[in-house]
Amino acid sequence: MSDRLLSAAYEHPGGHVAAAFADRIRAREAAELALRATRSYPPDRARPEPDCGLRTPFQRDRDRIVHCKAFRRLNHKTQVFVAPADDHYRTRLTHTLEVTQISRTVARALRLNEDLAEAIGLGHDLGHPPFGHLGEQALDDCLQERFGLRFRHHEQSLRVVDRLERDGHGLNLTRAVRDGIVSHSGRAQEPATLEGKIVRLMDRVAYINHDIDDAIRAGVIEAQDLPRGPIEILGASGPRRIDVLVHDLVEHSELAGEIVQGETVGSAMAQLRAFMFERVYLGPAATREHAKINGVVRALFDHYCAHPGEIPGSIPAGDLARRVSDYLAGMTDRYCIRVFNALSVPVAFAP
Repeated sequence: MSDRLLSAAYEHPGGHVAAAFADRIRAREAAELALRATRSYPPDRARPEPDCGLRTPFQRDRDRIVHCKAFRRLNHKTQVFVAPADDHYRTRLTHTLEVTQISRTVARALRLNEDLAEAIGLGHDLGHPPFGHLGEQALDDCLQERFGLRFRHHEQSLRVVDRLERDGHGLNLTRAVRDGIVSHSGRAQEPATLEGKIVRLMDRVAYINHDIDDAIRAGVIEAQDLPRGPIEILGASGPRRIDVLVHDLVEHSELAGEIVQGETVGSAMAQLRAFMFERVYLGPAATREHAKINGVVRALFDHYCAHPGEIPGSIPAGDLARRVSDYLAGMTDRYCIRVFNALSVPVAFAP
């Protein structure tokens, strides 16, 4: 860079590249993205703030999520199998990364906003409690019985980014990312953006296929147990099934101008999902663990309701139900078990 250009760069607080960054991104998106793709600018945040000169608003959201404490805790939260001894089972973190990777692939193929899909994918499960969906059910039962309230992990994920991170100040994410996070579950309203709809469907695509892999590894099912019809349509291996599902989604979505699956492939995926609920998620192996997990979650819930002063000060002030559920939902599997043991097992007998 010449002395003249270097001098001009330093005249802008962010430098020459930073000064032109937003305009360059706007021009590129206008030329390359599909008509219904979500544009990166202007950012829509609850608290306005200056733009970054080297990252789009959605990239900044992505970075805030990756660097937050709740994201790091995903590495020690159950996906399906609780406290597995094998290092190769999925965790909530590896699930999150798989969802994000597939979502970016779909977004790129459809000329949608990859940065938005990535940020939603990385943040969608931040509010998941320990012990997977069994832990979520146990916490929901406790809240209903004592307070008449419900616990939904997708709603808690939004609470994490809005309220719990950064010592109660939240991450101040853009509206589109927040919408995609809270709308990723099938129990929630439809996402407002096509990118959010991608993550919502790819979440299901990812967990069905990697949970099959983990269930076979655990000996809960065998490959030959999988329903023959859906496997003939989708493929015998996880990578093949994901490839078929993604190609089907991209081709049908491009024609429809909406995020949709083809009838044949969509039906096969639904059948495979029903099989997984019957044999794995709600099967005998899960049922055996359910009573144990319910006992741990219920014991901690009752304890902190009776002793709210023991809830750490890092949990924001609020009503008792909210503080207890915030604390329990933020726990990792191993931390939850450690706290349970500390409260339940005499010191002389503690491991």
